[in-house]
Amino acid sequence: MSNSIEIISWNVNGIRAVGAKEALKWIDEREPDILCLQEIKALKNQVPDDLFNKKYQDILTNSANRKGYSGTMTWSNLQNDYNSTCQNIDTLSEGRIIETHYGDIVLFNVYFPNGQKNDERLAHKMKFYDDFLVHCKKLRNNGKSIIICGDINTAHKEIDLTHPKANSKKSGFLPIERKWIDKLINNDYVDTFRYVHGNKEDCYSWWSYRANARANDVGWRIDYFFISTDLCENLEDAFILTDIKGSDHCPVGIKLSI
Repeated sequence: MSNSIEIISWNVNGIRAVGAKEALKWIDEREPDILCLQEIKALKNQVPDDLFNKKYQDILTNSANRKGYSGTMTWSNLQNDYNSTCQNIDTLSEGRIIETHYGDIVLFNVYFPNGQKNDERLAHKMKFYDDFLVHCKKLRNNGKSIIICGDINTAHKEIDLTHPKANSKKSGFLPIERKWIDKLINNDYVDTFRYVHGNKEDCYSWWSYRANARANDVGWRIDYFFISTDLCENLEDAFILTDIKGSDHCPVGIKLSI
């Protein structure tokens, strides 16, 4: 293994649809060491086997109980020594988390709940957020370094979406949701993209399918990599791959020296 690894995260919004569009073929050229996908909307046996040619030694799938909904997958060329689907957090068994341990580093591939449907779903989202942070605190107390990637389903600051004022009362940009990201950062995590790029504007990872939003770059940055602060000295790069199409999200990633 080289001393530098690349991890990429992407909410594919349906892995079978992405497979039909051949929208993951870029993996063969890019060859990330770890690939984390969210919202696969498939059972393990429904995942196409011709998404890309690159071989990974470790493939983990966490599908939702409900068919065609949610779900996560992690492909890795680093052998994990422990993995979990965190049923204590994902209490509705929606396939939202894959936790993998690589020595002292724990990687979370997470599709956090969306709270837009109703108050009940928003309450579930906030409980999920809080339970997840408690879980991470226990791991940190045990001496683990942590990487959190995935669709957070919240834009953190006004700079992270095109129309902050118009969306200030919608789930995805509510004060309580944004405060949780503040809380995460106050617990010694960093938003890797901001750590590398500062207050660079017009950097988004999700665009509505409506009103030609992507063509007009009317977007939100809701896909993130957070790392525990002890990993900051290992962070080489953080990026958003806006040119990659096939979903309403685009991939995001980091490079770490390990």
